[in-house]
Amino acid sequence: MKTFGGRVLFLNRPDINTDEIIPAKYLTEIEREALKPFLFEDLALEGFAPHRDLPGRQVIVSRANFGCGSSREHAPWALEANGIRLVIAESFARIFRQNMFNCGLLAVELPAATIDRLLREFAHRAVFAAADVARSVIEIRADDQAQEIPFALAEFDRALVEAGGWLEYADATY
Repeated sequence: MKTFGGRVLFLNRPDINTDEIIPAKYLTEIEREALKPFLFEDLALEGFAPHRDLPGRQVIVSRANFGCGSSREHAPWALEANGIRLVIAESFARIFRQNMFNCGLLAVELPAATIDRLLREFAHRAVFAAADVARSVIEIRADDQAQEIPFALAEFDRALVEAGGWLEYADATY
């Protein structure tokens, strides 16, 4: 099973679409690793520079409607190629969220008030987050401060994530 944790990248903007996650011009790629250098290449977010801000980050915290836009599996692939296996947001585009689970990645929805608090308290600090899929809890740590935040996950989605994605889940169930 994959681990779901690491240093956090805060993207304080709603409606980050799949074209901003991985631009359409790279959709001809069929290998996930080929997408790695292009993650968030077109993301319009003041002060954000992917080559500076992405290295060493394994978790994203963002606002509502993350992964909106066209449906493409390449967006979760590009995240995974960069070591990002956990995205926490107020909400996700339905197809993007399911593509995350199908790839064995974790998409966690938290209430807007919780995301607001995380951004306010942690966005300018070195933060580590880890999800315990079995317990449905995310632990957030920064300096000497730690807190656990519960989340909901449908049983089928949990099974996909624990199996490592659709292909592994299908192999295990047949």
